[in-house]
Amino acid sequence: MVTHEGHEGNEGREGGLHAFDRRMMRRALFHAARGAGRTTPNPMVGAVVVSSDGIVVGYGWHERAGDAHAEVNALDDAGDRARGGTLYVTLEPCCHTGRTGPCTRRIIDAGLARVVAAMTDPDPRVSGHGFDELRSHGIVVENGLFEPQARRLNAAFLTVKAQQRPLVLMKAAASLDARIAAGPGLRTAISSKEANRRTHILRASVDAVAIGSETLLVDDPLLTARECQRVRPLARVVFDRRLRANPKARLFSTTSDGPVIIVTGSKSGEAAARAAALEHAGAEVMEASSLADSLQQLAAREISTLLVEGGPTLQAALVRESLVDRLHLIVAPHLVGAAGIQWLGTESLDPFALSPVTIEPRGPDVWIEADVHGHR
Repeated sequence: MVTHEGHEGNEGREGGLHAFDRRMMRRALFHAARGAGRTTPNPMVGAVVVSSDGIVVGYGWHERAGDAHAEVNALDDAGDRARGGTLYVTLEPCCHTGRTGPCTRRIIDAGLARVVAAMTDPDPRVSGHGFDELRSHGIVVENGLFEPQARRLNAAFLTVKAQQRPLVLMKAAASLDARIAAGPGLRTAISSKEANRRTHILRASVDAVAIGSETLLVDDPLLTARECQRVRPLARVVFDRRLRANPKARLFSTTSDGPVIIVTGSKSGEAAARAAALEHAGAEVMEASSLADSLQQLAAREISTLLVEGGPTLQAALVRESLVDRLHLIVAPHLVGAAGIQWLGTESLDPFALSPVTIEPRGPDVWIEADVHGHR
């Protein structure tokens, strides 16, 4: 589809780039986000091609790992109209052959005059080399436009590259008095149906959902993404140091939706029989020496985003070890009372370590999203 955007005219320049460039990069970021939940272990990338006379002639995004990259999709859309134009892309084009060929070669062959990128690719196989190759063929390269937005969009990819663990999202539903249940062992509905629908959309955007063993025993959840579309299998992770999980739990009836991974300290000795029963039920029992070790093992299984939905013991442990990157907190407009289970227990998140992203209503509830930066 061809769209006429016109030139920047009197909109002026900001940071060395025209307002027109900023509009095009916003478009590229929008397209990149369309890959949420689809591209792991690859990043989400969007691209827009503008002809030399200011007409949008192509766009694309990376739709899933193994498929064409965003730049190739955008250039396929543009065809010969790309020659002499500008490519706006949210990540440095790759210059190596992986599951697909190098995007730099395709950009060079398309005859583009200019590339505007949001950020450098941290992958050591690229990491500036893509830009160098483009410049060596006479292509003007400008980098860093909307870099903070691009980095947040690909926080999971960047976390895996830098820390060899998934991006950890923590979600909780709490009452006004910060209670998540009416009492020990009591299954308590806190959030509304509108917030629950948003939870399923969130699940559809991650690689895995995690809970602790107490949540499995009390709530017996399915942990599937329902009422929304999901392309890739959704892994479910249960942190169960003592292997208390019941092999007849509903979770084990959903292995067609994705793998079920039970994380424990040991599956030998006295735990061998319990581990065997869980494996017979369809689970993979994974030994890990610590939370950090378990996260690294999950990343090795191409899990780049981990949504931790409960319970307070597991979430408090992750907070204590500075392993939480993003918070999703649902606040319901009612009180549970002093006898209720307190969210995070004695642990707490430093409010000065939080950067609010959105605060929005979901039915009667309020959904708060914030980035956690205290450990960075």
